[in-house]
Amino acid sequence: MADARLGWDAVSAAAAAAAAGAGSDSGVGVASASGRKPSARVGEAASAVRGAPSHGSEPAGFDREASAYARGGAAADRKPSARRGAVDPVKALMHRHRELCERAVDPLEIAAGLEAHGVTDRTATRFRHRDVFSLAEEMYARVPRAGDTEQRTEAPDTPRVRADWALLTLLPGALCAATVTGLRFTEGRPRLAVAVVGVFAISMGLRAAVRHGPLRAARAWHPTTSTRAWTCGLLAYVLLGDGLLAAGIEGGPDGPPTGGSDSPWPIALASVVALTSAVVPAAWCAHLFAVRARRRLATSRGLEEFASSVRPLLLGVFGLFLCALGGLLAGSGAWLGEPPAYAAAGALGALLLLARLLTVHGFTHAPAVILAAAGTAEALALVSVFAGRLPGCALLGRPVETVAAAWGPGSVPALVCGGAALVLLIHATRTLTRASAHAAHGDTP
Repeated sequence: MADARLGWDAVSAAAAAAAAGAGSDSGVGVASASGRKPSARVGEAASAVRGAPSHGSEPAGFDREASAYARGGAAADRKPSARRGAVDPVKALMHRHRELCERAVDPLEIAAGLEAHGVTDRTATRFRHRDVFSLAEEMYARVPRAGDTEQRTEAPDTPRVRADWALLTLLPGALCAATVTGLRFTEGRPRLAVAVVGVFAISMGLRAAVRHGPLRAARAWHPTTSTRAWTCGLLAYVLLGDGLLAAGIEGGPDGPPTGGSDSPWPIALASVVALTSAVVPAAWCAHLFAVRARRRLATSRGLEEFASSVRPLLLGVFGLFLCALGGLLAGSGAWLGEPPAYAAAGALGALLLLARLLTVHGFTHAPAVILAAAGTAEALALVSVFAGRLPGCALLGRPVETVAAAWGPGSVPALVCGGAALVLLIHATRTLTRASAHAAHGDTP
């Protein structure tokens, strides 16, 4: 009898120590000197001491591993804590991403933020959730907010069509068409004045169009000065580059371009008119992509499911823009009596659209690098042709001359911009299909 009582005292002491370490949050204590019976928690702890299995649905190490992951470290790298009991890994994850949870306007923004920090659906299973979206819903529901009476259940806000940006997108094309018309009806110095004023007006129109509506980037994501400079250089090459390259191969040019029929080298006015007018379909395609992506983000139940549904949407929007640009090139060519440069201008239009889409959604590094590489390649192509005239340097211009002789001068920008657009398209299918790319931001339209 004494041995049995001694054994029970040892078990009770061990159980009391375990329950005291876990805390008294459940409001149930251990047996005391007043004669109260041990609680259920003490019974479980006593069973654990005797080697009985736990009644939980997961092993004890499961919660400790998830809690360690939420605190930013691996469970295997941490020693078992002296305090044992019920742990809350989701609470630890909320503490780690406290700022994200407090400023989130809906669970989808939390899901996008978690995905941006590397939390995947597989990681969410450590927190006893089937996917990141389910985990984000719990985190959003548990975060305290002043004045909130119930959880927000409606669909997240999506970008809407506004009259201001819809009208501003028409401005670059209209200004370019007016400038071209002025060049056709002027001569000499008045033509030069029309060209200078027109270039300034078109640049201001483009700036206003991309700073409003779906083509507007957040303040932190604005393109750098070098990116803007390379973009202007690519547009200048479309206007002047092909004619200058052809004149350089033939031994010219004999003077600056005049914009008329007697110009030392031709100017591709139709391509510029089409590209400036393409701001309209670019804005509408960007709007369509943003709206449909946000809707699919609201209905998707996993990151892989969202990515697989947005990828064909991105490719469809990209194809729709190319079709619209092709129609604009055909129309402007027929109006001005010039052969439409489908390859060169189409490749540049595709490159600029992808670069702007990536910038709008927060990916600015790749567009900056690709635009700089494309502009540098076109500049080197022109320089190599003129450098080939130097004694003993004929080999420098041989590659560009061979390509131009085989497919025409327009094949050089087509190859350069087409290759750059392909690289950005591959990059976009990997980045713009992430949930974090479509999270709501306070300073975006």
